[in-house]
Amino acid sequence: MTLDGLKRDGKLKVAINLGNAALARQDEMTGALSGVTVALARRLCDEIGAEPDFILFEGAGKVVAAAPSDAWDIAFLAIDKERAEAIAYSDPYVLIEATAVVRQDSQLSHVDELDRPQTRLLVARNSAYDLYLTANARHLDLVRAETPKASFDRFRSEPGSADAVAGVRQSLEAAFAKDPDYRFLSGAISAIEQAMALPVAKGEMAPALSDFVRRAKEEGFVRRALDESGQNSLAVAP
Repeated sequence: MTLDGLKRDGKLKVAINLGNAALARQDEMTGALSGVTVALARRLCDEIGAEPDFILFEGAGKVVAAAPSDAWDIAFLAIDKERAEAIAYSDPYVLIEATAVVRQDSQLSHVDELDRPQTRLLVARNSAYDLYLTANARHLDLVRAETPKASFDRFRSEPGSADAVAGVRQSLEAAFAKDPDYRFLSGAISAIEQAMALPVAKGEMAPALSDFVRRAKEEGFVRRALDESGQNSLAVAP
């Protein structure tokens, strides 16, 4: 099965998650989109002869929530079995890390210290790291905001809201790295496989989408797209 069947009236509706700064960004002045997800979407559109129609979301959870309503044709999401009822995945194209930031006066130094009684961690609802921690943390108290940006803003504006805030490393760096009042914990909460995604109703096209991803990796396209968007520290998925 080919991917031509994804387009509608010559267009492909592409969900772009702006909550993950490592993979997609929008220029505040021009509105132009950039990042590896945008590059992959444009390449796919070129292959199937479609015009990209970018649908912008503030977080992965909102992308997933929109899947049953037929709001998008393809998306870019972390692979997670908890989403399997709504989402079909390609093979992964990149690996990213989730970690956490604390205030300078925090006694925490490593992410392994987070899973303690009475420790509160702000997360973006239904993000990959939220799902991972929900399944694996035993004592940690998860405090949920609707989007990554909302969790970062709340951590800044409400000092008593949480002891730390989690996120994709690159998104946290963009929000906190230049602020001396905050610091990063050592280590990673989880390593996250990012993939292209389809609504489960179109899951029969997942093998063809995996083939597209495989070719993009083998030809060096994913590596170049990451480097061109300033994400040379990210690893292309094997």
